Amino acid sequence: MSTGLISVAYVVASVLFILSLGGLAHQESARRGNWYGVAGILIAIAATVAGFDPGSLTAIIIAMVLGAAIGLPIANKVEMTQMPQLVALLHSFVGLAAVLVGFSSYIDPLVVMVGVEHTIKLVEVFLGIFIGAVTFTGSLVACGKLDGRIDSKALTLPGRHWMNLAAVILCVLLGAAFLGTGSMAMGIIFLIVMTLIAAVLGVHLIMAIGGADMPVVVSMLNSYSGWAAAAIGFMLGNDLLIVTGALVGSSGAILSYIMCRAMNRSFISVILGGFGQTSSSSSSSSGDETVQEIAADELAEELRNADSVIIVPGYGMAVAQAQNGISDLTKLLRDRGVNVRFGIHPVAGRLPGHMNVLLAEAHVPYDIVLEMDEINDDFPETDVVLVIGANDTVNPAAAEDPTSPIAGMPVLEVWKARQVVILKRGMATGYSGVENPLFFRDNSYMLFGDAKESVDKLLGAIR
Repeated sequence: MSTGLISVAYVVASVLFILSLGGLAHQESARRGNWYGVAGILIAIAATVAGFDPGSLTAIIIAMVLGAAIGLPIANKVEMTQMPQLVALLHSFVGLAAVLVGFSSYIDPLVVMVGVEHTIKLVEVFLGIFIGAVTFTGSLVACGKLDGRIDSKALTLPGRHWMNLAAVILCVLLGAAFLGTGSMAMGIIFLIVMTLIAAVLGVHLIMAIGGADMPVVVSMLNSYSGWAAAAIGFMLGNDLLIVTGALVGSSGAILSYIMCRAMNRSFISVILGGFGQTSSSSSSSSGDETVQEIAADELAEELRNADSVIIVPGYGMAVAQAQNGISDLTKLLRDRGVNVRFGIHPVAGRLPGHMNVLLAEAHVPYDIVLEMDEINDDFPETDVVLVIGANDTVNPAAAEDPTSPIAGMPVLEVWKARQVVILKRGMATGYSGVENPLFFRDNSYMLFGDAKESVDKLLGAIR
């Protein structure tokens, strides 16, 4: 394929990727957006393969087959509850690719350059490896935290910001030395040292962030992986990778900014890895409070008599795989004339849009799934709120206790409803490790047990 046709194919693929992002911005058009993305990547792969020398096709095809053989079983095996850690793991692959491509581009460049162009190329290699190393190790730590293999509490080392700053300054000095050396052997040494420092920096940045803020971290790592992909594009001279990486990097950064605003967090603090400290308890818990329990048949009677019901799902719903039962319950209540809606917090679950995907998968109508800002004012006029496995996103301590680790974080104000029923396995704290005083309110009741089993009991009692 000629260079001109490859360029045209890249432009078409880039347009499809932009349309894909636009489609994914709304639930109604998300499926179409996915198809745009699939079409774009197929065109991009075909054009890229067509541009290679025929002698290289065998190795390329073998690599693609091996990758598909690994990826397809993983994709089929992974549960929806494991998607956040899978996304984080995939981000690490992009970072590792940037590191490997950077070293390869330096040791065996595709095109030999001189003068200013050579200097620019060295800067691209150095920055690409730096971003890639931070993304690689940071994403692995995020994956470990989300999967429970690493403690979700924030690692708050004394002087951690100064350590991060020292690491960045040291990398800048290594970069200056790298650009000034005329020896490839010394250049490789500088790159290896910088890579190790950047890798440690990535670990420390994410370890310093607490569990309640991990959805923002995953979004930010998505942005980092985009910039890493753009760096690969610069190193390989591939315009499509540059455009695609810039799209992913900028959209990830914008999403992170939106989520930071939703959580009352500083966007700069996310980048610096200095927020999200957690605590094992909240000062709002006195230790001698008791909870009120409710039986499934009692709750069924309350739901039958209610005019308005709001369902607030959380990660516990995903773990219990209760979304289909919730969908059936919603239909049953709506058929009885009950106004049923869903309240979704921006960071419900452990991945942006996690709850929206689950509910869409269970065929819950899009028009009754509302964001926090759209539904928060309606809680005082609501008869019953069902909290399904949510915890931190409905914690009144965020709004009422300035000493709470999650103070200032906007939450769904479910406690303002006439009655709140929390479906939960036990009294454990949420992912942030903060006690929830909602459980002890006078208008709050606990329905203990597996969410799926509890919803099935409700369905049987209402029918």
